[in-house]
Amino acid sequence: MSVVALLALLAGCGGGNSGAAGVPTQAGEANSGVAGVRAPSDTPGGTLRLVAGEIDSLDPQRSYVPGVWNLMRLYARTLVTYSSVPGRTGELVPDLATDMGTTPDGGRTWTFTLKEGVRFETGRPITSRDVKYGIERSFASDVIVGGPTYVLDLLDDPENPYAGPYQDESADRLGLASVATPDDRTITFTLTTPTPDFPFVMALPSSSPVPAENDLGAGYGTHPVSSGPYMVASVDAQAGITLVRNPQWDPATDEVRSALPDQVVVRSGLSGVARDQALLAGSADADLSGTGVQQATTSRLEDEALAGRIDDVTTGALRLLALPSSVAPMDNPACRAAVAAVVDRAGVQEALGGPENAVRSSLLWPRSLAGDLEDPDPQPDLEAARASLAACGQPNGFSTVFAVPDAPSSVAVATSIAADLAQVGIQAEVRPLDPATYYATDVGNPEAVNAAGFGIVLATWTADFPTSASFLVPLVDGRSIRQVGNTNYARLDDPGVNGLVDAARAVADPAAAGEAWRQVVAAVQTTSAYVPLAENRVQLLAGQRLRNGVVMQPYGGYDVATAGVS
Repeated sequence: MSVVALLALLAGCGGGNSGAAGVPTQAGEANSGVAGVRAPSDTPGGTLRLVAGEIDSLDPQRSYVPGVWNLMRLYARTLVTYSSVPGRTGELVPDLATDMGTTPDGGRTWTFTLKEGVRFETGRPITSRDVKYGIERSFASDVIVGGPTYVLDLLDDPENPYAGPYQDESADRLGLASVATPDDRTITFTLTTPTPDFPFVMALPSSSPVPAENDLGAGYGTHPVSSGPYMVASVDAQAGITLVRNPQWDPATDEVRSALPDQVVVRSGLSGVARDQALLAGSADADLSGTGVQQATTSRLEDEALAGRIDDVTTGALRLLALPSSVAPMDNPACRAAVAAVVDRAGVQEALGGPENAVRSSLLWPRSLAGDLEDPDPQPDLEAARASLAACGQPNGFSTVFAVPDAPSSVAVATSIAADLAQVGIQAEVRPLDPATYYATDVGNPEAVNAAGFGIVLATWTADFPTSASFLVPLVDGRSIRQVGNTNYARLDDPGVNGLVDAARAVADPAAAGEAWRQVVAAVQTTSAYVPLAENRVQLLAGQRLRNGVVMQPYGGYDVATAGVS
């Protein structure tokens, strides 16, 4: 069933509206947008008003902010995309393609066929070559900076690296050899390794089509050419970003987007408190950021009218400790086990603001992943910690440096854990570091970790796609360790774990694959290289006029592709 038809069906199920001063307010129930539709309506028109923090780029190949990816659903279509069906937003559905892609060899080769009748805002038909060109832009690392790089690992030839379309001087400009476009509607990818999750890579905005004749290189974000129902009309530091209807968009080719508003306006660069105030005052309909309401706003949510406008969401972002195996004494598994045994997750949860802001977790398995695992929620075990210290030759404890982003909640968590560790003689010096460089040059650079002696690293990890492989591989696969942009913060390179990762990747059946990835989690747990702490939880506040509020789980906010206004 298309989203438009679904919303029409649900429109008769919603409550009435009430309000004052000409601002209608929705009469909803708490969490109605998590597995259902908040304030259903199929009425077109009006202006959808969004607020956001910093917009890194409107160029689909340069953005790496999930909230901006949500906005891009309005003007950047991809071969496949996330479903807008309530409660199933973590699933993929065809978008520009006729189906989910076919693979004859377990995920090594993928072929997609484009729908007929899809066009850019210029009126030119979108072809397979435009999809290929958009993907090729990500290889131009000297020009296109900041976006995801999955395609580089999956499609490039290490023996003959592709430098991107701007340096392609060949006469026929065949471009990236691993992507074939035998005709205008067919595109075939030959990957470096079998990848069952490849359609999720194709759902990223960085895989959206770009017409080469309109490419402005690094300046393309000033006017990205639309393939969706809206196009970027203006970008102004004061007035914000304005999107208007794209007359070339054919709803018959698009079962995902209802495109109800006449235009969409985004005010960016706002603080969290400012975004909350705009939602409370009725001057904004939804917050793109996905961070939920701020601590200062939480007390106001006890009001009965406001409580009905809240959707409570666990985000999939997991706070954890990484214990780098390259830094003594964390190179000894027993010393790592001592740290893992003494951590009090209840104290971590309190430091994060309580149960409304964090769900305790002792597993490398966010609740959004299929096959939800039962969390044992272990309590601190000081005797087990002391036994592990004796086993690692440090019966009286040891000293180490505890790296942490210099943000109030992170420092509070680190301080709480340092107090836990002190009970068994582990002296952890909490060292706050600049959040702007923390992941890139501090804990994401193995040499910097070794030089600074970071034995404990506090990190927040979330996957780009809601799959087990996307969440686990960058953290635990030893072959994912790199000198720049490393995300295997513990530098875990265990042959047994690596073998289980390979086995899980090779399983095609979803149920069997889930079990295979759970075996990976169990194996990682025995290494004590990671100590999961808590999964972030946010309360999304719907604006007074928001209609069709569907929580888009992968982006942590309301799906702008279906949102309308009263």
